[in-house]
Amino acid sequence: MTDVSAETRDSGRASRKRDRRGNPFSRLFRSLSLFVSQILDELRKVVRPTRSELVNYTIVVIVFVVFMMALVSTLDFGFTKLVLWVFGG
Repeated sequence: MTDVSAETRDSGRASRKRDRRGNPFSRLFRSLSLFVSQILDELRKVVRPTRSELVNYTIVVIVFVVFMMALVSTLDFGFTKLVLWVFGG
């Protein structure tokens, strides 16, 4: 008798799991709606910079990029002269 009741319990669990999951389309839309709601929750936590902070960040980035361009250009020019001097150009 214990075997029959165990089988009944297992089949009951399987059918409940199937009922909870639903069909593939409803699961897809449920997953998408959960994903979008989580995105919106995270976007509500974002702290946007003020106008002055944004200007300061932009200036810092532009200065850094100009500095790196100058550094790379100087190194490129120096290595070009070195290679031409070593190999006779």
